[in-house]
Amino acid sequence: MITLTEKEILSNWEELRGIINNTFEGDRLENLNKMYDYFEDRMVLAPARGKEHFHYAMVGGYVAHVLHVVGFAVQLKDLWEKNGGKIDFTDEELIFAAMHHDLGKVGDLHNDYYVPQESDWHRKNKGEIYTHNGDLNYMTVTDRAVFLLGHFNIPMSELEYLGLRLTDGLYEQGNESYLKSYFPQNNLKSNIAYILHQADMMATHIEFNEWERSNNASNKRVQESVNKIKQATETTTNKFISSDSKGENAKDLFDELFGEKK
Repeated sequence: MITLTEKEILSNWEELRGIINNTFEGDRLENLNKMYDYFEDRMVLAPARGKEHFHYAMVGGYVAHVLHVVGFAVQLKDLWEKNGGKIDFTDEELIFAAMHHDLGKVGDLHNDYYVPQESDWHRKNKGEIYTHNGDLNYMTVTDRAVFLLGHFNIPMSELEYLGLRLTDGLYEQGNESYLKSYFPQNNLKSNIAYILHQADMMATHIEFNEWERSNNASNKRVQESVNKIKQATETTTNKFISSDSKGENAKDLFDELFGEKK
């Protein structure tokens, strides 16, 4: 399982706040800072997902994932533009939507979205490190994000709304009418949502690869420890058998009791 150090968690938080202060201005900056101040104690520790094999189900995972999506979105925008893609939005709009596409995972004004999974069975057998908080009213993550931004009087442009709303692509059932159209006039007129979806997918898969490498390394260490224990046990057993007066009979008995089952 991947974990972040306290230093990494605090560094990620400072980076996120730095992006806010360097990207936005005026009343919107003031209200964004009010919202982030309000959620600071919870947001800085929030995971990005609940199951360990999904992206960043760990303390500080939410902020780390958001930073990835912001960074990848800017890189992908440059790639689209370099190859002739239409860019009809500003970097501020792109960053705003990327920063807040998962805002609903912070929870409501009083409760966390994720709480620690207390069931050992679910943790061991399903990899559930966190579970959804049953005290919350049901909302999609995106709807809750829009609600929270509205609560703190943080306006957004139409393109920011579309980008934020559609970042999950067709993984969110409610997005189908936006992304699957049979009439040209209903097609998305901006590429911002496509770029954000690609950025989110890129972050998600890279974070999974990171977990996979960590998990494989952990399993390898466990297997190496098991092999050392088996080797030590076999050495001790051979000494016991060689000194036993019954020789082969004792070895046969030991193999019968403790040997591998066929």
